[in-house]
Amino acid sequence: MIKDHELVDIFIGVDVGKSHHHAVGIDRQGKKILDRALPQDEAKLQAIIRSVAGNGRVLLVVDQPSTIGALPVAVAQAEGIMVGYLPGLAMRRIADLHPGEAKTDARDAAIIAEAARSLPHTLRSIVVADEQAAELSMLCGFDDDLAKQATATSNRIRGLLTQVHPALERVIGKHLDHPAMAELLIKYPTPETLRKAGQNRVTTLLSRHAPRAGKGWAADVFTALGEQTVVVAGTNAAGIVLPQLAAMLKQLRTARDEILTQVEALVEAHPLHTVLTSMPAVGVRTEARILTEIAGKEFKSAGHLASYAGLAPVTWRSGTSIR
Repeated sequence: MIKDHELVDIFIGVDVGKSHHHAVGIDRQGKKILDRALPQDEAKLQAIIRSVAGNGRVLLVVDQPSTIGALPVAVAQAEGIMVGYLPGLAMRRIADLHPGEAKTDARDAAIIAEAARSLPHTLRSIVVADEQAAELSMLCGFDDDLAKQATATSNRIRGLLTQVHPALERVIGKHLDHPAMAELLIKYPTPETLRKAGQNRVTTLLSRHAPRAGKGWAADVFTALGEQTVVVAGTNAAGIVLPQLAAMLKQLRTARDEILTQVEALVEAHPLHTVLTSMPAVGVRTEARILTEIAGKEFKSAGHLASYAGLAPVTWRSGTSIR
């Protein structure tokens, strides 16, 4: 809900885009006073907002408050204009109530403006995000990307090992989350190179990175090597690809560790750090995710926050059926 909604004179709905936005402005009576494209440019956005702001108190509502919508939100806030956003689900439901099936930026902007004028309960306020929250959001987003890449790389390694030597994959794949296995594949990527290296060298390599488990893993590797004598087509190519994939996996994990160090420093400095980490199962990454999800949003009570998080039960009833 937007505070002081009844004091607003002009409602601007902005359908944001990568290079251009579209804005539609209406007054409290619903009369259109603005309908034009807005460039993704600070000076031009500022000029347009100032020209409208001269006619009364303005509320600017966007359909995406971050990423591509961050600049118009920041410009409006810098001009002292009230800013809100219309969540995607509410936007789709309201759009279904309007005639026409066309999907255009102008139509979407008009729907946002009308919702801002007549359906204030559908809006969410946007507060100025502090530097700490903005940094956390960016770092967490990058960490998500790294995690996806690491998972894809790990799956690719397991797929190649399954293709050329299934028994070896059952040993290496099971422990691929440990850095020792990436080091093993970087140096000895194929069954042939492992056999040539010998069990002692492999044991030394694995024990260097996994002191407790290295000897046992080396024994398991050579037991698996003895289960297959044929050379599957593509094994030589796998010997080229696997060490590069293993090096990529190692690099991705190093990058995640570095990001985690930065995230940890930020969350430890946050006022809510002690409270959040006192909750069971809340670690650094989960704490950072909680902070980034609630940053810039206002909740009237703990119940509102629980509802936003999807933790509050909702009754669905139809006749005698109740869920």
